[in-house]
Amino acid sequence: MESDPLDSRGLRSGPPPSGGRPDRPNDPETAAGAATAGTSPVAERRPPKRLLLIALAVVALLAVGVVYFWWYESRFVTTEDAFIDTRVAAVSSRVPGRVIAVAVTDNQKVAAGQILVKIDPATYRVALQQALAAERLAQTGLGQARANVAVARAALQQARASLVSTQAQTANALTNLHRYLFLRHRNIKALARTQLDQVEALARSARAQLRAARARVAGAQAQIGASEAAVAGASARVASARAEVAAARLNLRYTAIMAAEPGHVTQKSVAVGNYVTPGQELMALVPLRVWVTANFKETDLYLLHPGQRVSIHIDACPQANARGHVASIQRGSGEAFDLLPPQNATGNYVKIVQRVPVRIDFDALPRGCVLGPGMSVEPTIRIN
Repeated sequence: MESDPLDSRGLRSGPPPSGGRPDRPNDPETAAGAATAGTSPVAERRPPKRLLLIALAVVALLAVGVVYFWWYESRFVTTEDAFIDTRVAAVSSRVPGRVIAVAVTDNQKVAAGQILVKIDPATYRVALQQALAAERLAQTGLGQARANVAVARAALQQARASLVSTQAQTANALTNLHRYLFLRHRNIKALARTQLDQVEALARSARAQLRAARARVAGAQAQIGASEAAVAGASARVASARAEVAAARLNLRYTAIMAAEPGHVTQKSVAVGNYVTPGQELMALVPLRVWVTANFKETDLYLLHPGQRVSIHIDACPQANARGHVASIQRGSGEAFDLLPPQNATGNYVKIVQRVPVRIDFDALPRGCVLGPGMSVEPTIRIN
């Protein structure tokens, strides 16, 4: 008899023994395979009912979550195009001079009225002394002009008194003349011609003196006018001198450059020894009061109005959000106020959703948060 062929692993490769049973009928794997040989393929692919119920529950929860998320998000409007804004004050000198002291450092917090820079005041002190001397001189001239007015008024009173006396003398001379003329008319021999000539001469002299007295009165009146005009000119010179004194005091005061409001020093470019000129920027002062400028789409503006509550996420302070409210909405898009605004009436036009700046004021800020203009924030406005 020929032996059964064996494969390389020592197993039989030929047909099984008679009866169609394997060599090891008691093998569990073989028995399990034989037991499942008659199972249907459709039954093998059908999932259990428990798994189907779990899947339906998960789908339902996801649907509810999506609906709730949509409903919740529809109550808010947000944008990433937002930043902290303020009006940075440029600190500059009002008078020229050499810097003798710089009292602040970079990023230092200062109070309103605190001295930032000092300019050499020596020149301005001398100018103030000169202005004070000129003021005293002008006041002296004003006193002299007022005294001249008093003298002119006294002269007018004297001229008027002299006029009264001259008028009386003239009246007396004219009366004598009329009397002598009447006598000569009644009796030509009653009065000598020489006497009549003397009386006529006295009358003419009296008339001349009267005219002179009246001229002196007019001259005294004119002198009063001139003296009063001199007083007005002296008063104007005094006012001008006082203005010069005030200007000199201001210039002396401007040698100490002070902070106009509380804030933080930035971009300091001045140093001791620099010669500065009026208008030259020495540093910038960032005020403590800041707000948010958020550029929302114009299609969202109908949802916004002043007073709405805002939650503000500050990138520099991710640990806590700030609170605020909508303060105002700008009338016009940002592009409308550019240096070169777009001209949509020329060329091909492509509609683009515009951004409109919305100002948001802070109600409260996180403690210890460093804030400054240009820093990014993400405001979220609750619309209902």
